[in-house]
Amino acid sequence: MEVQASLVGRMSNQGGGEALPKAPRTRHYRVAFIIRRKVKYFNIKAGFVNEHTVCGVAKDGKETLLSAEHIVIATGGRPRYPTHIEGALEYGITSDDIFWLKESPGKTLVVGASYVALECAGFLTGLGLDTTVMIRSIPLRGFDQQMSSLVTEYMASQGTRFLRGCTPSRVRRRPDGQLQVTWEDLTSGKEDMGTFNTVLWATGRIPETRSLNLEKAGVNVNPNSQKILVDAQETTSIPHIYAIGDVAEGRPELTPTAIMAGKLLAQRLCGQSSDVMDYDNVPTTVFTPLEYGCVGLSEEEAVARHGEEHVEVYHAYYKPLEFTVAERDASQCYIKMVCLRKPPQLVLGLHFLGPNAGEVTQGFALGIKCGASYVQVMRTVGIHPTCAEEVAKLRISKRSGLDPTVTGC
Repeated sequence: MEVQASLVGRMSNQGGGEALPKAPRTRHYRVAFIIRRKVKYFNIKAGFVNEHTVCGVAKDGKETLLSAEHIVIATGGRPRYPTHIEGALEYGITSDDIFWLKESPGKTLVVGASYVALECAGFLTGLGLDTTVMIRSIPLRGFDQQMSSLVTEYMASQGTRFLRGCTPSRVRRRPDGQLQVTWEDLTSGKEDMGTFNTVLWATGRIPETRSLNLEKAGVNVNPNSQKILVDAQETTSIPHIYAIGDVAEGRPELTPTAIMAGKLLAQRLCGQSSDVMDYDNVPTTVFTPLEYGCVGLSEEEAVARHGEEHVEVYHAYYKPLEFTVAERDASQCYIKMVCLRKPPQLVLGLHFLGPNAGEVTQGFALGIKCGASYVQVMRTVGIHPTCAEEVAKLRISKRSGLDPTVTGC
């Protein structure tokens, strides 16, 4: 593991030479940018010595001690291997590996139902590969489940196979080189098996904390998740040590979120601002073959928080212009806006399934972040002919029971 810890404040180099280690080719431009910004870059694997000092070891074994007034931990996470499954580590790969393959993965089994699992399965199917997704329980846990179902339905219509309610128990290499996977059907309790060229594990991620020697600095972690415990200021149990991004407990595992949290932390440490990261209404998009963008609460979360009688959901099935021209199936293109029922009906969440969902969601996220109401959205003039204009035309509520299918322009 290579720890990318940021050292903020007055820093002393107690053991290393002045020359910077040569960075890998993939980091060339980033490192060059860092150097131009007069930030000293060390390509080392680091761990804490005490609460103010880390020790880094370079590839040649050379050790470097670095001390700082403030230390920021931003080591992120890596895909998890299900080590309890026989053959998982020996014969499987993760999303980190698939882009390094020198040959086609061929017939692929993707185990998991996270956005990583569905995105990988989606592009593998798009490349014409025989792709199967094995789901133990529900797809896209933590996302709106109606939208998640539409995502997987569209993927299935495009050729991705789904094994639902199944969990793998063993992976073995056959004499012909193929992988034989054995799994249990959790509904029937029966065992089944199939053969694949590649098994891709997408069963979650683990934070890069185990080799940081956090105990030497007194930094507390959640013993179950191994994520670092932080407060609203990104501060750990040690006041001058901070943690941002995937490595921190309770934070969204999203790169743009970590970047913004890091910028705000740097501004606070430099005395330029007192603003803290607001983790409410963070937009994101799942880049499956039919993109799913969302911001705010899911319908389930809104009902749980406010009660079904206080929530109004406006929705529509629509057909994008580019689908009409190409005569593509648009039956899963769907939008819903989750609002408070009481006027002016504050928007609690927006869910968009269709082409360029990320672009659409990014625009509406600003309004929702600013406290937009349903009334304000309905007063917004749509741009024709776009998919985004359908958001400003959501007139039919689920409560009404009327058909939400858009029938004209």
